[in-house]
Amino acid sequence: MRKFVEVVGYALGGLMFVVLIPAVMWLASLMPDICEVGVGRIVAAAVLAVVGLSLSVWSIVYMRHKGDGNPMDAFGHEVAPRTKHLMTDGPYRLSRNPMLTGSFIYNASACVWLWTWQSLVVFVVFVVIMLVQVMTEEKRLRRDFGDEYEDYCRRTGRFLPFSFKK
Repeated sequence: MRKFVEVVGYALGGLMFVVLIPAVMWLASLMPDICEVGVGRIVAAAVLAVVGLSLSVWSIVYMRHKGDGNPMDAFGHEVAPRTKHLMTDGPYRLSRNPMLTGSFIYNASACVWLWTWQSLVVFVVFVVIMLVQVMTEEKRLRRDFGDEYEDYCRRTGRFLPFSFKK
């Protein structure tokens, strides 16, 4: 049963970040014809989508195998067993939140594809909501991992490989 819940969690998360958010961007943009896009935007959007999805999937697989758990914490509520180890290597050496960074990059590809102010507004709202989620998760990580997490924060940026707090 636990495996089933994990699979459902990954599927729902994937649907939300990969399908639902771009769909909301498209709807908010008044459903423009998605086939009438210039080659430059197609290439840029495709590169962003592949990079974003690759980073997210790498992060999920790495956390599952090396962290002995799942990234299934939603606004302070444990949805699935949390990781038992603080992840600081693999994709987590690049960012403290590489799954989310990958999602941001992927959803930025939808903004590039649609090229509307409405899609940009949806993207910004998504980033703000996820930033609130990250801040609540950071409180838990400080509680769970203490100084080890503080050292990691000093070395690695929240979303980028570097931190602005030096």
